[in-house]
Amino acid sequence: LDVQRFAEADNINPVLVRAFNAVRLALEGEQRQNFFASPDDLLTRIELPEFSSLIQFIAGAVQGLAKQVNAQAWPAGKLSLDLRFAGCWFQIQNGQAFHDVHTHGNCSWSGVYYVQIDAAKERAAHAGLGELNGATRFYGPYSQFQAGAYMDMGNAYLQKNTIDIQPEEGMLVLFPSYLPHKAMAYEGDKDRIILSFNVQINSRSGNQVFDYANA
Repeated sequence: LDVQRFAEADNINPVLVRAFNAVRLALEGEQRQNFFASPDDLLTRIELPEFSSLIQFIAGAVQGLAKQVNAQAWPAGKLSLDLRFAGCWFQIQNGQAFHDVHTHGNCSWSGVYYVQIDAAKERAAHAGLGELNGATRFYGPYSQFQAGAYMDMGNAYLQKNTIDIQPEEGMLVLFPSYLPHKAMAYEGDKDRIILSFNVQINSRSGNQVFDYANA
């Protein structure tokens, strides 16, 4: 996981809130539900300089992280790469709605950007949800190896298998697309509004890095 913060969030996020709510109204009408997810075509649906600035920030963050983690895998020398958003959408939740455990396909990297949410202290004061109110939970890759949920001291190293991210407006969280995650139940004065996206990074000369014949 990688966490970054968008320096222009205070100015840009309110514009995005209005734009996303306008899209929601057009698609959902007046009968608002506790959970709404837009189509994943926001790159062509929303034409605002504020949205473009956020997308540029996200693209740079993904590019930097991918370069860092692939330092030993990418071939030496100049590498021509194309970064492409395979999908970009927003979600709005409240009234204790949640998004169950899932992964993202058709991409190598995914992320979530928090556009609007109550402050951590206010969320934690919720009588039923507490500190997990609106958190994003990530599950490690060890769940399938936990011996059918059997636990003793022999596999203690597997038992801490989640990370809970406490959202903040303007926070960007990047993660490999295979990582299971969940939007925990949320209830607050503000709607919890996030932007999600999937990214592909392809080499113009092909994506094969290793010689499979000699693997």
